[in-house]
Amino acid sequence: MTQETVPQQGPSAQPKGLLQQMEELMAALNADLSRLDADLSAPRPARTPEPESA
Repeated sequence: MTQETVPQQGPSAQPKGLLQQMEELMAALNADLSRLDADLSAPRPARTPEPESA
């Protein structure tokens, strides 16, 4: 397996490695999923049944 070289983007811009990019994406995904889990687990106010209209 060969590694491709990434061209430098400038003196101050250091290209991120694939592993670092994946770690950042996984951290963001984990935060999003945690927020979604908290939203879905939050207690919801009881809904009052609406009267049936006939």
